Amino acid sequence: MRAVFESLGAGIYATDATGRLIAANPRAERMVARPAEEMLGRDMHDLLHRDADGAEVPRERCQMLRVLTDGRPREGGDEYLLRGDGTTLPVIWSAAPLELPGEPPGLVLAFHDFSVRRAAERQTAAYLAALEALTTRLTLVSEVSSVLISSLDVPQVLRQLSRLLVPDLADWTAVDVLTGQPDEVRRIAVHSGGDPEAARELEGPLPPLAESANAGLVRALRGAETVVLGREDIARRPDSPLTAAHRGLFDRLGGHSAVVVPLHSRRRVFGAFTAARAGDSPPYTEDEAMVLADIGRRAGLAMDNARLFDQQRHVAETMQRQLLTPLPQVDHLQMAARYRPAQVAAEIGGDWYDAFLLEDGVTAMVIGDVVGHDLQAAAHMAEVRNMLRALAWDRKEPPSVIMRRLDEAMTNTSDAPMATVVFARIEGREGGPWQLHWVNAGHPPPLLVTSDGRTRFLETGHGPLLGMSATLNLGMHWPDAYEPLPPESTVLFYTDGLVESRTRPIDTGMELLCRHASALARHELEELCDELLERIDPRGDDVALLALRLPPRGAGAPGDRTPPPSGDSRPHSPADPSRSAPGAEALGADETFSQAPHGAERPPSS
Repeated sequence: MRAVFESLGAGIYATDATGRLIAANPRAERMVARPAEEMLGRDMHDLLHRDADGAEVPRERCQMLRVLTDGRPREGGDEYLLRGDGTTLPVIWSAAPLELPGEPPGLVLAFHDFSVRRAAERQTAAYLAALEALTTRLTLVSEVSSVLISSLDVPQVLRQLSRLLVPDLADWTAVDVLTGQPDEVRRIAVHSGGDPEAARELEGPLPPLAESANAGLVRALRGAETVVLGREDIARRPDSPLTAAHRGLFDRLGGHSAVVVPLHSRRRVFGAFTAARAGDSPPYTEDEAMVLADIGRRAGLAMDNARLFDQQRHVAETMQRQLLTPLPQVDHLQMAARYRPAQVAAEIGGDWYDAFLLEDGVTAMVIGDVVGHDLQAAAHMAEVRNMLRALAWDRKEPPSVIMRRLDEAMTNTSDAPMATVVFARIEGREGGPWQLHWVNAGHPPPLLVTSDGRTRFLETGHGPLLGMSATLNLGMHWPDAYEPLPPESTVLFYTDGLVESRTRPIDTGMELLCRHASALARHELEELCDELLERIDPRGDDVALLALRLPPRGAGAPGDRTPPPSGDSRPHSPADPSRSAPGAEALGADETFSQAPHGAERPPSS
């Protein structure tokens, strides 16, 4: 028992019934910095019990000594013992009665140094506070990343970013962008938690970017450098009109600390944003400046991606505009077409329509879709479209033979992937009757709409996709199909983007197409196309639509004096090529490419 007493990791005191110390272990000696000889025989309360400041504690308030009066064990914490050097030691303790042979019970007291626990608690609290701050910043960075990838509308994204940083990382923020013109700068967003109205008034064009100025904003825009500004930097006299405009933010919104962060990628600097703190907010730390710099890099990459995407989209749309040539007007036949690019990022390229006169005088109509949604798909579409034109132009062969030749050409001379195509001949004499002679390579079937609103999909003549023979190493077959075309009826050729989307199955889309086409059967052909797109409202993919309207019975026959229908032959582009990239303003996504009859005559058909 003596060995246990002396080796325990806790301090041990024992007293008699009067409270005089009768034993102390080595651990207790070390903790209170007093040798046992100095303590034994003395009153424990008078010698050791003190408050935090070292003042004596009245005996009646001492919880440890109550064990001597009622014999009940007790424990406590955050009490103090007086050390030999005059300092106080916070302890946690446990006291119990001590049976003494032939004497009234005394007490035994075990205690630990509470200062170690307090330090651990302080360290834990600091760790938890740091962890909470880190979690908050990681959450903010995650939200920023979500905003940056949510849209290609760069001004809108930067405005959201400006709002998102307030109040967690700033009391106010401002975003300045380079417009693309030499040294031209524009402030597109200012957000303040304290004065929103004043913030909005500070937006607009800024003075040009100066060559020699050395202020924080210029350094960020010129050198992609993150600059931390203190009170002296903010108060420094501006050295150019642009830095004076930047100083105006602080004059109007206040601020004693700021970080100016470039919006940049490895290729270029797109602008800079300023995050500032005012009032009682603490100055920016190095860690916070690093977080803001990381946000600036993320925003710059998002802007660079939007610029690159728009360049690719513009090339693809330009290619498609060049390929979607004006439609011929033949006798009294009417044709109209629409092309609408996808409204989803990186989805453009594969859809096309075509109509042209063959050497034998017959009008050919084509609708097609090459697999893929990118610039390469647009290039492959052009390749397939031109091959089909070349193969069909001077051959008086049925569409099935043309389709087989096209499949062979794609397999042996092209790297174009699989494609779907409807190739049709509009056959008949002047004045009618007319018939549709077509072949379908894996494409949605044409829709025949009579003048009284009856609709029917032309599902015969269906064969495999083009390009499958290279994959399956089999000879493919495409059957010819024929359909009489009633006077004043309409035939609609379309790509799957019109009837299918991520939220709507193709069967539902085809039912919608039938219903709306029936309701629009007696409308003018141009109006029918516009209304059809408006009512179905396709959004998930490219859409090409090609429409044919047959004349009344006998129109155009020998002796008939009815003039052919006239129409607007001007092309309507899906996007104005002069419009700016998303880095400046978002590209319009709901514009329509339209082609009306061209007005050219053709030789008599057979």
